[in-house]
Amino acid sequence: MEVSALREAAGAGPLLHKEASVSASPCSTWGRHADRPKPVPPSVAPPPPTGWAAALSMASSQLKYVSLGVLVLQTTSLVLTMRYSRTLQGEGPRYLASSAVVSAELLKILACTLLVFKEHSYSLRALNRVITEEIFNKPMETLKLAIPSGIYTLQNNLLYVALSNLDAATYQVTYQLKILTTALFSVSMLGRRLGVYQWLSLLILMAGVALVQWPSDFPAVPEQRQLSAGSQLAGVVAVLVACCSSGFAGVYFEKILKETKQSVWVRNIQLGLFGLVFGLMAVFVYDGERVRESGMFQGYNRITWTVVALQALGGLVIAAVIKYADNILKGFATSVSIILSTLISYFWLQDFDPTSIFFLGTVLVIVATFLYGYEGKPSPNPSRA
Repeated sequence: MEVSALREAAGAGPLLHKEASVSASPCSTWGRHADRPKPVPPSVAPPPPTGWAAALSMASSQLKYVSLGVLVLQTTSLVLTMRYSRTLQGEGPRYLASSAVVSAELLKILACTLLVFKEHSYSLRALNRVITEEIFNKPMETLKLAIPSGIYTLQNNLLYVALSNLDAATYQVTYQLKILTTALFSVSMLGRRLGVYQWLSLLILMAGVALVQWPSDFPAVPEQRQLSAGSQLAGVVAVLVACCSSGFAGVYFEKILKETKQSVWVRNIQLGLFGLVFGLMAVFVYDGERVRESGMFQGYNRITWTVVALQALGGLVIAAVIKYADNILKGFATSVSIILSTLISYFWLQDFDPTSIFFLGTVLVIVATFLYGYEGKPSPNPSRA
């Protein structure tokens, strides 16, 4: 079908000229040849883009690498600042993780509202119309997002639990299991087919994460000796549950986006509204007594607000990377983020002492990340594929 369409598009001009010449005058040989388009010499190549075309091409290439760098910075800084904020011993009570999740949802709603406002030429009337029609006048469409929103809220709370009990490097590598869960849910829910390279990458990924979690005989870092086996197990379980919830919620959200034509920013506002409700429920169920004693924003400082901002804007960064980058570059960003998290966790936070088994598992995870985004070259003869 694609070949015939290409032929039809390429031959539309000459075919019309031929029909016109036959119907006009069959005896006029000169007229038929005059109506035919002059062939273009094959040696003449189109000139390279100049002016605005060249500038746009260069800007698009630069945006690809800028979005890649921003993703590396956001992913690495979020993990490290969240870990640092949960282990920092300061005066007064420590901030509530459930409160930070609510603050991130509020900031996400505000950011997406500003983006919708920008899409409609900064018109308050258009913004009010879109919010009213797409959110409040379509309650059934809005309710569809209650399920992924609740799962995302659970996931965000679990990440705080995980980074309170695991070092940044181990968390970062283990959390890549979300590639496996996302792939499995894509196959079961969307009917997507995985290639040989992707299945192979998932096997390598599982092997790499298993090596990273391989118990060492004796931790060399004093801070690790203070961590009990129970707390480390709680951190690993929190990461695994977060991977499963991330995979399911991501595929469910993708399915909803494909079924409707709503803006992705409007959908994120809907997610944020439900996330705000679920987050407030978690605050008062698990931390209600502490909130009544010291307030909801107890223990907040600059580090806490940095974590909140990074968590809220992470989805917007990922959206930019999906728009401007490809799978290979996203895999490269993940690999760089893992390496940076390992180095900073070892040299700065000093809560991690890598072993040879950990390095082997990390290399396998990085290889699996690249391999999963690899697309094999098409067969030169499609009829034989």
